[in-house]
Amino acid sequence: MRFMKAAAAAALFVSGFAPMTAPAALGQASSLLDYDSIEIPVADREGMVVSQNEIAAHVGARILEQGGNAFDAAVATALALAVTLPRAGNLGGSGFLLAYVAEEDKVIAIDYRSAAPAAAEMEMFLDREGNVTDEAGYGYKASAVPGTIAGLALAHEHYGSLPWEDLVRPALELARDGIVVSRDLSEALRWGRRRLETSPTTMETFYKADGEPYQYGETLVQPELAWTLERIATAGPEDFYTGEIAHKIADDMAANGGLITLEDLARYEAKFREPLRTTYRGYEVVTMPPSSSGGTALIEMLNMLETFDIGAMGHNSAASLHVMSEVMKLAYADRREYIGDPDFVDVPVDTITSKAFAHERVQDISREQSTPATEIEPWDPMAFESPDTTHFSIADQYGNVVSNTYTLGSSFGSGVVIDGAGFLLDNQMKNFSLRLNVRGATYGTNPYNKLEAGKRMLSSMTPTIVFRDGEPYMAVGSPGGSTIINTVLQVILNVVDHDMNIQDATEAPRIHQNWKPDELEFERGISVDTLRLLVGIGHEVELSKTIGSSQNLLIEDGLIYGAADPRRPDARAVGVENLRVLAPEQQ
Repeated sequence: MRFMKAAAAAALFVSGFAPMTAPAALGQASSLLDYDSIEIPVADREGMVVSQNEIAAHVGARILEQGGNAFDAAVATALALAVTLPRAGNLGGSGFLLAYVAEEDKVIAIDYRSAAPAAAEMEMFLDREGNVTDEAGYGYKASAVPGTIAGLALAHEHYGSLPWEDLVRPALELARDGIVVSRDLSEALRWGRRRLETSPTTMETFYKADGEPYQYGETLVQPELAWTLERIATAGPEDFYTGEIAHKIADDMAANGGLITLEDLARYEAKFREPLRTTYRGYEVVTMPPSSSGGTALIEMLNMLETFDIGAMGHNSAASLHVMSEVMKLAYADRREYIGDPDFVDVPVDTITSKAFAHERVQDISREQSTPATEIEPWDPMAFESPDTTHFSIADQYGNVVSNTYTLGSSFGSGVVIDGAGFLLDNQMKNFSLRLNVRGATYGTNPYNKLEAGKRMLSSMTPTIVFRDGEPYMAVGSPGGSTIINTVLQVILNVVDHDMNIQDATEAPRIHQNWKPDELEFERGISVDTLRLLVGIGHEVELSKTIGSSQNLLIEDGLIYGAADPRRPDARAVGVENLRVLAPEQQ
């Protein structure tokens, strides 16, 4: 439906809008204490953990309180999420960890993305018509070799300060003693039943004897997961790849037609990568390199947007949303075409993330008319990523900052719980370009993302750290599948261009634009008048469900401000000082 004629809408874009002026000062000073913002972040001087799950955030904050650093807290938080947020937190998945190491004054990036088993071939995931089958997303064949434990171990080996076993212990106790099921978890188990029916072991893990899901307020005990965590704690993380845990994975795979072998597990390694960097209006933005395609797209968008005065356009105005939408189309097109595992392909990262490239690319943007997505590039294979990844941000008293995003792929991953080990495996094989050799295919054809043994598939995960005057200023990240990059982008713009505090920046309504389909998705809260203007210049707008779940922090004037995204009901920011003022029953 078109709300106004295109010519009239275009005229408004050309003329622009005058900036709003502040109201005249009142005749006398206010007698009340006033705050600048409706939403206030959690503030703390000693350390902060922001996570999609409150219990896991408390676990990480306790580690900081005990003198641990951000890397210690990251290990403990990630393992706790494997117990408390089983649809995304994981032992059997993968992700990316970006961190600022204060003592060395440098940023490190750890790639612990899943890798293809040696036996995997594209043809086994296609039917006779060249369509991707359910086996790419469900069941035993869908799983790639998991990297989470290797990634956490690598971070701890180089930068942790507390004993490894002490960091595993909180998650072990949660699995052994049980967690109280939240409304969010209860709903997830109800909603995710079709995927979780993939194996009897999965049903036994997450459902009661009568087949009913656990309800809000009931206790979920996970004894087999506790066994695995005990092995990880006492035998060490290597047990996951070469020890008793590895044998359980390989045996279950062999018994059910899966692809992961003992050799695949033993061969896997997490890797340090060189972070990607750019500047945006005087801030330095540091993010993940490939095999994350999110970092390249984020930098390309920031470089293009820097040529526009986004702040003067106004937050979520028709003018700013139009420009953002056009930039998103271009960057998402480029990430589809050129990004892959750098150990297998020569990725043109320097070109895509350069200012010169962005300044050329931005010439394709019209300020007066939306560019049809079909005129840019075909479909993004990452459109099939699930929104149920999860992110956490951590800052400690020593100046270290961690931004970590990890995933099982779809909600609850492959739906397969390893028999006797109690944890879910990912379903990341679907993220390769499986239709590369299918004639006439319009998606899943990126040659850089071709399935090969040991190769890491692409991901939208985009953990990011922003620096101001050489010091860490923000840690940003989100789940959300293909929406992740745009979510991270908008949080940064909200702070830098629109001068929001980190909580307002996290909660503000978002948009998402891929390049196909054409729809510009928007959350509730975008003005209907703004939408009329966008439709008038050719945008097709569509109301979306919530976009992302960004768990962020900002450091300023000696305080760490944590902002949990209310788009996920159990998300919390927990500071070390907060722990001391809570009543015992709240801790």
